[in-house]
Amino acid sequence: MHYRQIQDRIARGLGTAARHVGPPYDAFRPRTAHNPLAPEHRYLRLPAAFADENLSLRHPVGYGHAGWGGIFDTAYTRPGDYLVGEIGTFFISAQQPLLPAFCILTNRIVTITRAASPGAAGVNAYGGLTTATATTILSAWPASILFAGTGSPGDLPGDATTPNWTILLPTIPVGLRPADLISDDQGSAYVIGSVERTFLGWRLLAKQAST
Repeated sequence: MHYRQIQDRIARGLGTAARHVGPPYDAFRPRTAHNPLAPEHRYLRLPAAFADENLSLRHPVGYGHAGWGGIFDTAYTRPGDYLVGEIGTFFISAQQPLLPAFCILTNRIVTITRAASPGAAGVNAYGGLTTATATTILSAWPASILFAGTGSPGDLPGDATTPNWTILLPTIPVGLRPADLISDDQGSAYVIGSVERTFLGWRLLAKQAST
């Protein structure tokens, strides 16, 4: 049997299983850097179910795990799509050959801005991140933000340590850089310290901004 026939049967089997055990989800395919869940990006409604990364339904997914195995017809979807439904909002991180989809459950909506570079050498305006000098490069994207440990302590004995966070995003139509600023829908702000881009999407290590 040809590889593509096997892939098609696996996708069809996952879709059949989803029709029996999964509720309907709305599928969105972002086309711009802004508001990927806008109505014009919705392209499909399909049944979907989610389990742990091994597709085991014997144990619930534990605290601190963003990765889920997706049970749905992968012939209609591709990495970077969002699925919105009963459990929450997922993005498809990867659809590897002959395997179910690997999905990330999101818990925040993020906007990413970038400070403008100085216009010329010498005396310039204030170089910090302000509304006037920042450019929005990504807005209203569902992302996973999970605690990644505490950073270095503050300068004074009473200062609390600044937490670090792992931020997961799908493949997006812009590049991300260290020092880009992230704000989320709960009013928290983060500064990107490092960026990693793989076939699974973006993995960012960010420090929470205290001011």
